[in-house]
Amino acid sequence: MSVLLEFAMFPTDKSESVSNYVARLIDFIDKSGVRYQLTAMGSIIETQTLDEALDVVKECYKLLESDCKRVYSTLTFDIRQGHDNRIDGKVKSIDTKINRTRK
Repeated sequence: MSVLLEFAMFPTDKSESVSNYVARLIDFIDKSGVRYQLTAMGSIIETQTLDEALDVVKECYKLLESDCKRVYSTLTFDIRQGHDNRIDGKVKSIDTKINRTRK
């Protein structure tokens, strides 16, 4: 099974820029070994189970809760049985259909 989770999480009670807080989360995700892709508006992770994906979200929240009074988050899931490596595969599928090679 492949669980793709696109999510954003950040404090809303801090300064205009929250990149230092987001960097904490990305550092954790990077060290966790979970496949991920950072985007300008959030991050995409790929796990084998829904519980694994939710554990990543919980741990990210724990990294912010100690010094943030208000945390905003969005989550979008795409869960598909019998497949893996969809974090890359979905993009490659579109590239193939439009005959494009990524640089």
